[in-house]
Amino acid sequence: MGRKWNNIKEKKASKDASTSRIYAKFGKEIYVAAKQGEPDPESNRALKIVLERAKTYSVPKAIIDRAIEKAKGGAEENYSELRYEGFGPNGSMVIVDALTNNVNRTASEVRAAFNKNGGNMGVTGSVAYMFDPTAVFGLEGKTAEEVLEILMEAEVDVRDILEEDGAVIVYAEPEQYHAVQEAFKKAGITEFTVAELTMLAQNEVTLSEEAQAQFEKMIDALEDLDDVQQVYHNVDLGE
Repeated sequence: MGRKWNNIKEKKASKDASTSRIYAKFGKEIYVAAKQGEPDPESNRALKIVLERAKTYSVPKAIIDRAIEKAKGGAEENYSELRYEGFGPNGSMVIVDALTNNVNRTASEVRAAFNKNGGNMGVTGSVAYMFDPTAVFGLEGKTAEEVLEILMEAEVDVRDILEEDGAVIVYAEPEQYHAVQEAFKKAGITEFTVAELTMLAQNEVTLSEEAQAQFEKMIDALEDLDDVQQVYHNVDLGE
């Protein structure tokens, strides 16, 4: 699990480097979540998860409020949730999640990002079976033993609890996201370095230096697309 945590940190660091683009992506995701249910995180679990993620990326309250108010105001921007699967150099695997109001445009842009960087798009199901949907929480200031005690007291089962780089990482089933969050909340823990619903590769691969450089260029091209919200992969990016 350790290398997977490194990949999550690496991904978050790369996203932090482009805050305006990240804020725009979160604005869209918050709007869609608020539009699909009640614009109140206490009664809309999807919105609550997005807001928790936004918090770990320090998304300004003004952007969050604007997106929710836009949904409340009955704006009629319609977005489709799409998932693309593909391959990078040396058989590396990639999953791309997008929110778009123009399916043809997004498909064309994602395909181009793959093709121009040594990859190619696959058919639905060609990659996803090698990934596990996972809830991941990262927190500081506690030991793994303390976190385990908190979760046991709340009778919450998780897959794994690890201590790495001064942080405790909790891996759980996606449906346990809110149970884990509530257990921490009752213990007075409301700040997380990571609070994500993600896709973790069952097995990771290591690329040569040249192939990894090409792969990272491809991932950057995909993440730079306005319609792309999340990119998951099975490459060990190292430290």
